[in-house]
Amino acid sequence: MYRKVKKIHLVGIGGTGMCGIAEILLEDGYRVTGSDLTASPTTERLASLGAAVHIGHQPENIGEADVVVISSAVREDNVEVAESRRKLVPVIRRAEMLAELMRMKFGIAVAGTHGKTTTTSMIGLVLEQAGLDPTVVVGGRLRALGKHARRGAGELFVAEADEFDHSFLRLSPSIAVITNIDSDHLDCYGSLAKIMEAFTEFANKVPFYGTVVACMDDSPLVSIIPRIERRLLTYGESAQADLQAGDIAYVRGGTECLVSHLGRPLGKLTLQVPGKHNIENALAAVAVSLELGVPFDKIAAALAEFKGVHRRAELKGEAGGRLIFDDFAHHPTEIKATLEALKRGWQRRIVAVFQPHLYTRTRDLSAEFGGSFMQSDVLVVTSIYGSRENPIPGVTGEMVAEAARDRGHRQVVFHPDKETLAESLVDLSRPGDLVVTLGAGDIYRVGEKFLELLGRAKE
Repeated sequence: MYRKVKKIHLVGIGGTGMCGIAEILLEDGYRVTGSDLTASPTTERLASLGAAVHIGHQPENIGEADVVVISSAVREDNVEVAESRRKLVPVIRRAEMLAELMRMKFGIAVAGTHGKTTTTSMIGLVLEQAGLDPTVVVGGRLRALGKHARRGAGELFVAEADEFDHSFLRLSPSIAVITNIDSDHLDCYGSLAKIMEAFTEFANKVPFYGTVVACMDDSPLVSIIPRIERRLLTYGESAQADLQAGDIAYVRGGTECLVSHLGRPLGKLTLQVPGKHNIENALAAVAVSLELGVPFDKIAAALAEFKGVHRRAELKGEAGGRLIFDDFAHHPTEIKATLEALKRGWQRRIVAVFQPHLYTRTRDLSAEFGGSFMQSDVLVVTSIYGSRENPIPGVTGEMVAEAARDRGHRQVVFHPDKETLAESLVDLSRPGDLVVTLGAGDIYRVGEKFLELLGRAKE
């Protein structure tokens, strides 16, 4: 970056998309300050790395910043944004900073409505173990690294590309991965057709010498392929895919498959993460790695060691005869995939605890949410986590609970008070159950509290 930029302030520094960028900037020697509404292990970690982190938003937090970076959750009426405008300090979105960091490297951007974080993490792990020393920025904490990013000395830069607010269109990667396309962020796109247009534009931002890696198992994605004007490398179970998975087997806590390329057998993939969706994520990582010249045996060995990402089908612990998991799933498609993977992998009665994320998403997709919990034996829904949005009259978590009942779910509980939810789970679950908290907000805290309660009861 231009040498006169020395101090960078990040508003919402503890967010999943921001903290990785903050880590890279700190490693690059920039003076990093930031603010967030609440303290968290993430903000504490960033402070330990040298960032000056303020809890709460105040105009004076800007200090002498040369540029201010804001997350998608930060609105224009934020007091720090207003102060930056008053002082004529440039205010940029996270995606613009990510694009600047990627600009001087060979960029690999992973887009898609679902699976971005896991796929990005898998690619990063393979390239790291192949000795290519990549820089990796993800929207979740890598279990193997214990952080959201790694700064490498190699020429490769792997990053998650978020489609919210058209952010990913600021990137011009040499390899673009598209995992799938689904109805989400309808508050800024309006329709699935508009979302598909944006993904088409993203794919065509790849330079003429680059590659678009796309999943052939996703109908909306397949439908835009004729409009993609760049070299394609496809993957999936489909017989039409260049890179194909076959003989998929579900084992306890993991998945296996055989992989072939254009009909030629490559070998076997064994994953420690459950679900068909993770086979697809792994195939995307295989495709990118093969494109970069990594032999399949090295790819398979690295993926066999992949232990997942924080808040993605993450086993939090076991107490009172119950397994407690947590997952970031906040869209009907993600919830369905997660519950199916947990049911296949553990064959237990499932208690799903869901915190809807965003009022607009709950309003627009409540019917779809209702049908996504059918693999759970008990569904508990709590209040909406609003994040960047103000409440919408009449839109509550009870809409999801009612939709699930309408779809025939036999045991649905609406428990709006999240603070007392952990205590209720003691009665709603029983020994032998698998309890999973689901949502992009702070529902994971309920699982942690539930574990503590069961642990104390055991004592």
